[in-house]
Amino acid sequence: MAAQDLLALGAAACWAASALLSADPSKHLGAFAFVRWRMGLVLLLLWPAAACFSDINSLSTGALALMAFSGVIGISLGDSALFGAMNALGPRRTGVLFATHALFSAALGYLLLGERLGLQAYLAALVTVGGVMIAVAWGRRKSEVHAWEPEGSSARGIALALGAALCQALGALIAKPVLSGEDGLNPILGLAVRVSAAWLALWLMWLLHRKAHRAHHAVNWLVVRQTAFSGWVGMGLGMGLLLWALSLGSVGAVGVLSSVTPVLVLPMLWWKFGRIPAIGAWVGAAVAVTGTALMLTR
Repeated sequence: MAAQDLLALGAAACWAASALLSADPSKHLGAFAFVRWRMGLVLLLLWPAAACFSDINSLSTGALALMAFSGVIGISLGDSALFGAMNALGPRRTGVLFATHALFSAALGYLLLGERLGLQAYLAALVTVGGVMIAVAWGRRKSEVHAWEPEGSSARGIALALGAALCQALGALIAKPVLSGEDGLNPILGLAVRVSAAWLALWLMWLLHRKAHRAHHAVNWLVVRQTAFSGWVGMGLGMGLLLWALSLGSVGAVGVLSSVTPVLVLPMLWWKFGRIPAIGAWVGAAVAVTGTALMLTR
């Protein structure tokens, strides 16, 4: 089993845990205010870590520009589109469409970076993404669906969800060349640059649209602690593992393996709320695990 595969799965596990940790502070602050606070608190640890474990002076202008661009595309635009899709479609249908970022990663890696994963790997990608979609789409009971999504459908919401998936894949694609090779940028330093650029872009959005992006409620110490913890787990550790995986492996394979977050959330929800997931969640999880096994043994 390759190291980059384990790192990608580790990133997915961190994002799954962070999703649960983010629920309360995100509701308190609102999505956009929560993301701004989360990034700022993560940067308080990222830059000291980058100073300790990397040579900041080795950061070239080209690497800085590419990693900043990756952060704006993958995090700022991607997250903004994702939250917009959730408002229009709800998290359930948005999650199904966002799972396509793994397929976008594989396709872009093939077309733009010349990555050739092999027949088994491409089959694994289809099976894994299919399993994730099944788990998200049919992983909740009928009584829970109405609270989980708005009525009707929205072409705008579908476009935003697919746009978010594409931004996620493009962000990884842009970062890949900077991280690869013996002279590749240290993943911790790259992450610090990436998150900093995304954070500044979100503050610019806030300045342009203050009313739409202001916090729902006042910030308190409990919310700050919850936000910081969710950020350090999901954005600090999770995204750090993702960039480390990208420095070693292909964009396509890393994208597929890191896409299993919705499946990993299921046992965590079971543990937290004591409710057995619906049968659709089990079926989707089984399919996704099969796809993951195919990818790991490629």
